[in-house]
Amino acid sequence: MTDQRDTLYSDPLAEHGLFAFDDSVARVFPDMIKRSVPGYPTIIAMTGLLAGRYAIEGSSLYDLGCSLGASTLAMRQNIRQPDCRLVSVDNSAAMLERCQSIIDTDTHDTPVQLKLADLQDVSIENASVVVLNFTLQFIPRELRDTVLARIYRGLLPGGIMVLSEKVTFEDPHLDALNVELHHQFKRANGYSDLEVARKRSALENVLIPETLNQHRQRIASVGFSSCDVWFQCFNFASLIALK
Repeated sequence: MTDQRDTLYSDPLAEHGLFAFDDSVARVFPDMIKRSVPGYPTIIAMTGLLAGRYAIEGSSLYDLGCSLGASTLAMRQNIRQPDCRLVSVDNSAAMLERCQSIIDTDTHDTPVQLKLADLQDVSIENASVVVLNFTLQFIPRELRDTVLARIYRGLLPGGIMVLSEKVTFEDPHLDALNVELHHQFKRANGYSDLEVARKRSALENVLIPETLNQHRQRIASVGFSSCDVWFQCFNFASLIALK
């Protein structure tokens, strides 16, 4: 399977519905996310380092919303504790098919279980690390507390959750500034104004961002003892929460 350049929204005559992680997106996903999410390579690389630091012998590490497995591979390549396993979950068959082909080329020996499932239906058990990199934003708001509470219950003492999200700002001027900076980032990476506008329209009511304070409050409310941002670039941020 060959990754392609993202031109999904470049045809002015093409009609597009709501954004979905289908085969057309899976084919271009590495290019799409690299050119669309500022700081993405850093977040993935540091997710691996965090997994290496917090993995507990005999535990499970979860990648929820794994897409093509970038976070899974970063974690796998940094795990040094024995008898660990990775559980990588996505609800897109197209993503998991390509993810499996990528995992198959990796030579590290921590076992990886791929699950085609809605993460809301996945049991979190004996976990030392749970990662949601740009996943919670696609879950309906009214279900997000339940998802994080299940993760908290399934984490071992001393375990961590890594949560990366597109965020909004309470100050409308800062929010507008960061939205425009993000659009400039995408233009600098070769997207046209048409592509930026069409992608934004396709994601409306599919990707629902929240403020960092909303994330912090939810994380604290389900029981995590510590939480804060470890990385941010424009309106994209990653938090770490400790149990």
